[in-house]
Amino acid sequence: MLIGHIKEIVRHPVKSLRGEAVQQSKIMDYGLYGDRSHAYLDQTKETDFLTIAQFQEMVRYQARFVGEESLDKYPNVEVITPEGEVFDWQDQGLIEEMEDKSQRKISTRQYTPSHVPIGPIAVEHVLLATDASLDKLEELWGKDRVDLRRFRPNLFISLLDKKPFIEEEWIGRRIKIGQEVEMEFVGHCKRCMIITVDPEDAERDPSLHKTVIKERKNNFGVYASVIKTGDIHLDDEVHLVE
Repeated sequence: MLIGHIKEIVRHPVKSLRGEAVQQSKIMDYGLYGDRSHAYLDQTKETDFLTIAQFQEMVRYQARFVGEESLDKYPNVEVITPEGEVFDWQDQGLIEEMEDKSQRKISTRQYTPSHVPIGPIAVEHVLLATDASLDKLEELWGKDRVDLRRFRPNLFISLLDKKPFIEEEWIGRRIKIGQEVEMEFVGHCKRCMIITVDPEDAERDPSLHKTVIKERKNNFGVYASVIKTGDIHLDDEVHLVE
């Protein structure tokens, strides 16, 4: 059954930095190619990942792959700072800037194209959200436009039937995207303080999280596990497997 189309594909080459929207992506066993494949570590926390929870301004730094994508080696990763400067993600000047702003000692870690373990990729392989649910949450919040980037989904689906939160009813079922890829919805995405941070200015507003807690039991979006790998493209059809 056709349920919609892929409206956005977003990967985050560096965990907790702003992601990049792409026209197409390989779906690996772990999710989108390169998603959360690089990370900054907070050395003051005994090598825990540095995230927006500790350093809110990470949402204003954008990471992107530059160069040919390969299954043997990732392309170079560039980071664009809030001021528009461009650095290699491991550039010492960039790291020193982030250390100064966060007041933390930072190191780096990267994985391979064939394996990104659970940890960098939160709970499950892929996070999905729908346009109908985003529009309804905006209505429930009643304060401002809800920026999708607050929720950091990998796939944003435009539904044919604009029923808010219908994706939660599909947990336990499979979808097929395009010609090859299949995924299974496996659970709700429980939300944390990260959604309170505005991607534009890194300012916090707890009221959005309070709305999600009150109206949606702190859920927004659903996780999916990869069943069949392959390529997906913007505007690909999304079918619920009967």
